[in-house]
Amino acid sequence: MASAKCVAKGCAAPGPVPAGSIRLYSMRFCPFAQRTRLVLNGKDIKHDIVNINLRDKPDWFLEKNPLGQVPTLETSAGEVIYESPITCEYLDEMYPEKKLLPEKPFGKAEHKMLLEKFSKLTPLTYKIPMGRLKGEDVSGLHTELTQKFRELNEHLAKKKTKFFGGDSVNMTDYMIWPWFERLEPLELKDCLDDAPELRNWVKLMYEDPVVKVSGHSVDVYKAFYKTYLEGKPNFDYGL
Repeated sequence: MASAKCVAKGCAAPGPVPAGSIRLYSMRFCPFAQRTRLVLNGKDIKHDIVNINLRDKPDWFLEKNPLGQVPTLETSAGEVIYESPITCEYLDEMYPEKKLLPEKPFGKAEHKMLLEKFSKLTPLTYKIPMGRLKGEDVSGLHTELTQKFRELNEHLAKKKTKFFGGDSVNMTDYMIWPWFERLEPLELKDCLDDAPELRNWVKLMYEDPVVKVSGHSVDVYKAFYKTYLEGKPNFDYGL
């Protein structure tokens, strides 16, 4: 897990990426960037991390990625890759040891279809806490998220495996995990009450060594998201 403080506008650009390594531009609490950290750690890829202040981005970072988003990868050849699914697939192809994506075309297609379905769920994990903070009625959104978890639970139940890709952790598990790690800090854990297979999957994922070094404790997440929901995110919280 990266421990360096984030860099902001006016900060000097980092030096070239060393040969035999790769650089990740990240933000410690971003679930999308955590996807890429999970893959980097899961595949034991040599890398360094530069954390970006997403409210005050350095000009040199915007030159590398005009979208200004994390995760962004940079190679020693100066190649730049961004968007979390693309960075993760790139890493799996460029570092073929310990493959995380399925080998067969249908397995890859199934992985992408599940991620596409899951992408409809992720906005709810922020809309609900933000709505609560504003005093809005979020019961409908809460019901919607609970139902989506039931559907994901049914998918896992039909597979009859411990993880979404089989009986060991694979790319699908790492790609959806960051949002489950945030359920308790965001007071959304009860949305899993009707999803027993999914709850067991969460338990197993917490036991994964890669997960243990790629995220934060519940208390740290709670403290960060308090600043985030109040509109003054402390990207360096805990450092």
